[in-house]
This record gives sequence, C-alpha cells and structure tokens, in this order.
Amino acid sequence: MVDLTAHLRLAQSTVSKHLACLRDCGLVISRPQGRASVFSLTHSEAVLKLFAAAEELLAVSGDAVILCPVYGESANT
Repeated sequence: MVDLTAHLRLAQSTVSKHLACLRDCGLVISRPQGRASVFSLTHSEAVLKLFAAAEELLAVSGDAVILCPVYGESANT
C-alpha cells in the first residue's frame, strides 16, 4: 500500500478504503507480508482486456496523448 500511496499521491486512509472496496468486490486479494499487505488482481486477464479496450477507446477519442507517459501531462511534471 505504501507504493500505491506514493504513486497516487493519496492519503493512506483513502488508498486503504479503495483497496478494501476492491477486495470486498472480489477484484483483488491480499496476503500479509510482515507488517504490510500485498495485493494481487483476482482476474488479471479480464483487467488487461479492460485496459486494452480503454486504450482503444482513448486512441479513437484523441485522449491517448494526454495519458501517454512520454508526451502526456504527467511527462511535463
């Protein structure tokens, strides 16, 4: 969760609530590792298909460049 908190720049409590929701919905599972928890996708193939479909939609809608790690908004920060 520490990695997600830093990457998303969100409060730990916010990330924790979202992960709990995803776990309750059956989209992720968690396992303890020391004092932390490691989360994994339960349906990774379906999620990858969803991301591919989202990228296809963004490509045809013209928003692909905004999200691009090389040319997008986050590349300028």
